[in-house]
Amino acid sequence: MLKERFSVLYSLSGNRKTACAKAKDICIEQTVEFPEEAVPDGIIRDHILGRIESFHKKDRNHYTARISYNVEITGFELTQLLNVIYGNISIKPGIRLESIDLSPGLLKVFKGPRYGREGLRRLLDVKKRPLLCTPLKPMGLDSKSLAELAYQFAICGIDIIKDDHGIADQTFSPFRERVRLCANAVHRANKKTGRNSIYAANINAPSDEIIERARFAKKNGAGGLLISPGLVGFDTMRRIAEDDSIALPILSHPSLQGTYVINPESGVSHYALFGQVTRLAGADAIIFPNFGGRFSFTKEECKDIVRGTNVRMGRIKPIFPCPGGGMSLRSVREMLKVYGKEVIFLIGGALFTHSPDMIKNCEYFIELVTGSSKSTTA
Repeated sequence: MLKERFSVLYSLSGNRKTACAKAKDICIEQTVEFPEEAVPDGIIRDHILGRIESFHKKDRNHYTARISYNVEITGFELTQLLNVIYGNISIKPGIRLESIDLSPGLLKVFKGPRYGREGLRRLLDVKKRPLLCTPLKPMGLDSKSLAELAYQFAICGIDIIKDDHGIADQTFSPFRERVRLCANAVHRANKKTGRNSIYAANINAPSDEIIERARFAKKNGAGGLLISPGLVGFDTMRRIAEDDSIALPILSHPSLQGTYVINPESGVSHYALFGQVTRLAGADAIIFPNFGGRFSFTKEECKDIVRGTNVRMGRIKPIFPCPGGGMSLRSVREMLKVYGKEVIFLIGGALFTHSPDMIKNCEYFIELVTGSSKSTTA
């Protein structure tokens, strides 16, 4: 049996006695799930059980515990890895997963994002500036109208034009019809401008259809995919990311994942969920609510996400943070100060409300981000 171990940092609420009891419980609950006094001596007690490596006071009512696990209990699969680090204890209050420190052996198992930051820049031929993204919306428009919007966005110089996450396979915009029209519209715009804008199709679907939708999108000219792992599963996203017959960049959407992060006493930290886990599952960019928008994420939580997208994880590539969610054009300059250039700016509704002229709105967005009125700035 391999003796290699990896570790997870947890934040535990309560006084020292309570927090210490929670740490000991994690060691059992996340491994053998068996009465401690009945755990057999030998391999199981010495290697399978979780092990408290450190225990420190964080503040008056919180402690941190670093707990290590043997790599073999993960089965070297993403599903079981997630089960080990936060399976049953996700049902218990006052335990928050803060960060993951994977061992070299585990890091070699996961391929992570196919493109990452550098690869996505090469694909889009954007060398230095922040990338620009906008969603096709609102829900209810027909496929032809969405394609017309996609064409306008690409003509103006938006790098990534994605389906809104709620636009799936509805009667008013069927998936196959929409993908054909929107992908074609962006390709036509690229021929006219000489740029490499891409259309990212939302492929969230029932489990027996999602792979086929990904391949259909690729075959019909989509340049990227939008996936919500909270809906379809992290390992489903990983499978698509690693499929060489698809080989498209993936934008991860946080739908249904908010409950993991909004309670500071439990759940998973922004850093671990949107940074580390999303990278392990193969996304090239993570969409999340920007601070100051219509959601509750704070500036520090958004900074934590950025750190998680770029922390060293063996060969796992850094990915782009993509703040959105009620982001206004007025906030762009402040966001540049917070995020720098290694970011994808996602602006949706603000492009529709700034003025009646969509093309001028896009040009103004680009000027704010690049400092230039030329939409070809790279």
